Amino acid sequence: MTIRVLVVDDSGFFRRRVSEILAQDPLIEVIDTAADGREAINKAKMLRPDVITMDIEMPVMDGISAVREIMKDTPTPVLMFSSLTHEGARATLEALEAGAMDFLPKRFEDIARSKEEAILQLQQRVKAIARRRPRLASRPASAPPPRPVSPAPLRPGRTEAPAAATERRSLPRRSGKSYQLLAIGTSTGGPVALQTVLTRLPANFPHPIVLVQHMPGTFTSAFAARLDGLCQIRVKEAEDGDALRPGHAYLAPGGRQMLFEGRPGSARLRIMDGNDKVNYKPSVDITFASAAKTYGGRVLAVVLTGMGADGRDGARLLKDQGASIWAQDEDTCVVYGMPQAVARAGIATESLPLPIIGEAIVNEMAG
Repeated sequence: MTIRVLVVDDSGFFRRRVSEILAQDPLIEVIDTAADGREAINKAKMLRPDVITMDIEMPVMDGISAVREIMKDTPTPVLMFSSLTHEGARATLEALEAGAMDFLPKRFEDIARSKEEAILQLQQRVKAIARRRPRLASRPASAPPPRPVSPAPLRPGRTEAPAAATERRSLPRRSGKSYQLLAIGTSTGGPVALQTVLTRLPANFPHPIVLVQHMPGTFTSAFAARLDGLCQIRVKEAEDGDALRPGHAYLAPGGRQMLFEGRPGSARLRIMDGNDKVNYKPSVDITFASAAKTYGGRVLAVVLTGMGADGRDGARLLKDQGASIWAQDEDTCVVYGMPQAVARAGIATESLPLPIIGEAIVNEMAG
C-alpha cells in the first residue's frame, strides 16, 4: 500500500521539488499540494493523507497554526521543513509542541553529504512517520511544577500511551545497583520524549545526566534552554570542559561529539568535531562508548524513540561493563527504530512505556 502525502509550501518551486523527490519512491504517492496553512487544513479534511509535509512560514496561515488545527480535527503525521537558524529552531520546537512528529532542514544540502543521501533521508522520514497515526495533542503525564519560564512547553502529539495501558504497567523492580551517570539517547520524536522524561526528575536528582538528541547545531542551544525552563533539574547545551554535576543535564551540541575524560566523580566533558565518516553528529554510540570507558557499569542508559540503530553498539559496550540498559516500548515511540535495535539485540533489560520512564529512573537511581 502506498503512502499518500500532501505537500504544503508557499513556494511553487519547493512544492514541485519535494513532490518529485517523493515520487521517486514507489511506496510514496503525492496526492496533492497546498500553498498555505488554511488550504492545508481543508485538504487534510477532504483527502485524509497519510503524511503531510509542512513549511513553517506561509501567508494566510503559518505552518504552526495549521498543525494545531489539523491535530484537533484530523490528526495526521506531519514532517516540518525548517531553516537552520535560531529563529527557525524556536519555530520548529513550537511546531513539535503543536503536534508535528519530525522536521528536516529546508535546504536539502544541509540534510546530508550528497544529493542522493538527502533524497533517501527525506523518503525514509516520510515512510517512518507514516506508520504512526497521531492522537489528539495532549500534555505529558503530570510532573513536578516547573520553574517559571516564558516559552510554552512542548505537548506531544502522540507519545502518550493509552491510559489503561499505562496503568497496567508497573514500575520495574529496583536492581539495587550503584550509579554515577544517567545517559539518554534519542532521535525522531525525541524532543517531546525527553521533555516527558526529564520533567519527572526532581531538582535534587543525585547524578549527572547526558543527553544525545539527533539535531542540527543551531537547534540544540534553543532546545536546551527550553528544557531548562520546564524541568526541575538544570539543562544546558554541553560545552568543552564542563564538569559533570548532580541534578544537571548536558545536551550534546548538534554537529559535534560528546565524550568524557577523567575519573568518575570528577569527570569532565570533551566536545569534539569527530570523524566526518560518522553518520550522526552527535552520536549516541560514541557518547555511550565513552561512558563505558569512564564509568564502567555505573550507568543507566536509556534509548528513546528514533530512526536507525544509533545507540545499539554503545549500549552493548555499556552492558558488557555491567551497566543497565532500558529502551522505550514500541507502542509509545514515534519511530521504533533505535529502541528496537537495542531490544532485538538482547541488550535492553527493560522495555518501558514513555509516560513511566521518568518515574522509573527516579525509582531506580534515586529511590
